[in-house]
Amino acid sequence: MQDQWGRREFLRAGLGGFGALSLPGLLRLRAEAALKADQNHQSQQGSPEKTAIILVWLRGGASHLETFDPKPDAPSDYRGPFSPISTNVPGIQISELLPKLSTCADRYAIVRSLSHTGGGHPAGSLQMLSGDPDAQDKRVPKYPDWMSIAHAERFDPSHSIPNYIAINPVDRYDSFTIAGPTYLGRNYTPFQVVGDASRPDFNIPNVGNTNDAQRKRLSDRVGLRKHLDHIRRDIDHLGMMQAMDHFESQAMNLILSPEAREAFDLSHEPTEVRERYGMNQWGQQCLMARRLVEAGVEIITTEFDGPLCGRVSNWDDHAVNHHVFDALQYRAPFVDQAISALIEEVYSRGLDKRVLVVVTGEFGRTPKISHVASSGGGVASAAKGTVQPGRDHWPRAGSMLFAGGGIQTGQVIGATDARGEDPISRRVGPEDFLATIYKHLKIDYNTIAPLDFTGRPTPIIRKGKPIVELARQS
Repeated sequence: MQDQWGRREFLRAGLGGFGALSLPGLLRLRAEAALKADQNHQSQQGSPEKTAIILVWLRGGASHLETFDPKPDAPSDYRGPFSPISTNVPGIQISELLPKLSTCADRYAIVRSLSHTGGGHPAGSLQMLSGDPDAQDKRVPKYPDWMSIAHAERFDPSHSIPNYIAINPVDRYDSFTIAGPTYLGRNYTPFQVVGDASRPDFNIPNVGNTNDAQRKRLSDRVGLRKHLDHIRRDIDHLGMMQAMDHFESQAMNLILSPEAREAFDLSHEPTEVRERYGMNQWGQQCLMARRLVEAGVEIITTEFDGPLCGRVSNWDDHAVNHHVFDALQYRAPFVDQAISALIEEVYSRGLDKRVLVVVTGEFGRTPKISHVASSGGGVASAAKGTVQPGRDHWPRAGSMLFAGGGIQTGQVIGATDARGEDPISRRVGPEDFLATIYKHLKIDYNTIAPLDFTGRPTPIIRKGKPIVELARQS
């Protein structure tokens, strides 16, 4: 959150959404509350330690050829200037731009055969995050994203920290909204952390507030709100107001909890650990994600975009935006350091069975290199008018990385053809990706069907199966 936010703005963001719940939303909450409580209890009884996911989202779409699916034998107008390097797993090679990740390939699996039909950033993102099969871009999502669904299924108001936290949120692409709870309701949006956590002045205002005077003022304000609700409660024959108390309770827990402040506070980490991730925005986002899963948070997303990407602040490496190879060479060290450190710590700190790390974006990039005049100079882009190489949108093929989660690591799943244009084995679609996530989170994607805006049950998976090659180890 931005430093200039004060108590009023925080309360508006943290508590205001509860009062804005619609009547159908409140009815749905009331109807689901008892069932969810029972399901959560049964889940906790059967699983002493809940699973969690960290999603690292490469907004704009990373080139699979320059990351996890190099094609050194492709024609010159396809292969690019970088060579593959061997990893610590015999037979697996990745781009030379990722030397640190090459040393820990035994701790992750690569899927090289992701393929779908969403050729625009919004459509590709919606397919990946919510399973929307539509190939056309939309201004807003039709279906809730997997993070909101998982948050709804695992919601527990007793937690002092929200169960879904977005560190540099995965929510928008320019003017398009690419993720959100849609008909689940605003109460399942994430707690958002924005800003550069590597800056010395970074902070999240009002979280874990331990000042007695401020705590009293906050309690007085909430008490006043409850007093003003008295009339509404008198006519609340269905008890709908009680449903809001759960969400207000969690917001208050976050504001007042010293445990929450500690979980977000990276200054508790030794300097050498912070430097291991990289003293930059992406590195510290990944370190915060690790701290949060250790604090019990189960759904964490973090987006890699902004200045570390280059001139246009994302991975959309059209020639008009970036010199694609300069851009990848510029950002690769930050990615390589942050992701490799996160993976290594997930294992060294004993989180590797519980926490699944996923690295992906909305699609890959065109295997054939284009050459177009730059629209402007800057980091990783030549002066305006200079013709430079680029790679465009390519939903037909892309790569994903999975680590931790008790999966079978040290393997490559699927393959693309000699030019990297299309899968030739083990095609994986967005709903296979989502089913894999739901399986790890122990969410029954075959039976869960939230009510949409018309009151119609809507499956969270319409087709698709978990990636069986990632099957949990015994």
